[in-house]
Amino acid sequence: MSRMAEQQLYINGGYTSATSGRTFETINPATGEVLATVQAAGREDVDRAVESAQRGQKIWAAMTAMERSRILRRAVDLLRQRNDELARLETLDTGKPLSETAAVDIVTGADVLEYYAGLIPALEGSQIPLRDSSFVYTRREPLGVVAGIGAWNYPIQIALWKSAPALAAGNAMIFKPSEVTPLTALKLAEIYSEAGLPDGVFNVLPGIGAETGQYLTEHPDIAKISFTGGVASGKKVMANSAASSLKEVTMELGGKSPLIIADDADLDLAADIAMMANFYSSGQVCTNGTRVFVPAKRKRNSSTRSSSGWPASAPAICLPTTPTSARWSAFPHRDNVLRYIESGKREGRACCAAARR
Repeated sequence: MSRMAEQQLYINGGYTSATSGRTFETINPATGEVLATVQAAGREDVDRAVESAQRGQKIWAAMTAMERSRILRRAVDLLRQRNDELARLETLDTGKPLSETAAVDIVTGADVLEYYAGLIPALEGSQIPLRDSSFVYTRREPLGVVAGIGAWNYPIQIALWKSAPALAAGNAMIFKPSEVTPLTALKLAEIYSEAGLPDGVFNVLPGIGAETGQYLTEHPDIAKISFTGGVASGKKVMANSAASSLKEVTMELGGKSPLIIADDADLDLAADIAMMANFYSSGQVCTNGTRVFVPAKRKRNSSTRSSSGWPASAPAICLPTTPTSARWSAFPHRDNVLRYIESGKREGRACCAAARR
């Protein structure tokens, strides 16, 4: 694939240059080739995005529930029409097989948006009678401007998971995709605008997490942060959000989910499940079964069955004929896995399958 044009920020319903003057590159992990140079948002860009979001949010929140619902449903239709185009871009940027991005990532992201679009007319308060002559009532009102900070493993899915409920509730969102996989979030912004979302209601600020993300968490006019990422970064997000303006925070952080194979388990079936739980998308899933607990007496048979199911990789992951295994989304991730393998070998652990670059 030829190198894409330099990618800009998406603010106030259109592309605009970053004031920081800084850029970074996003890489095709299958080939090591540069997909695009991407402009990095600075503090002034965050300020611009917040001002745009504040203006747009007032227009968005003033619309009727049915008007907002129709716009988001149009975005769902556009996502489904462009499923293959978006899936190919997601594959190039993440290294995931096309069989996964085309059948899962955009499909389920659109489903989430459709679900929340359907909920909008039902977002209402309640009336509570106190006595014959008096009552109280509640109203559900948007927070205003909120920010989403995404992870690298499911870029467009996470952008939709975060934006769908926020927009449905009448908020405006500033979304910062991971610098490892920033491309499809920008396409999502285009789709929202085409669907009729008012300018400024969904802005995308590519940038370095430690900088752009920090600016978002510290900004006094952002009411809430939704963050997906590692535990260490999550601690910083929570600390900055509290120190700046006691922002509300929602976080999905990494974990080490266990998978248990019982004494009476069907080992062939259990091995298949363990392989899927560990290596779907090369293990780049928040809920993947990183640890597998096996009864000592069944350890050898379990290892043999699991290693026999190890997937073979193909060099051209962007092709429709690609197997279900994926590349790591970034070379440092691959190198970290290889370091753990070497560490295990030094400790005398058995390597069940060949590990190579």
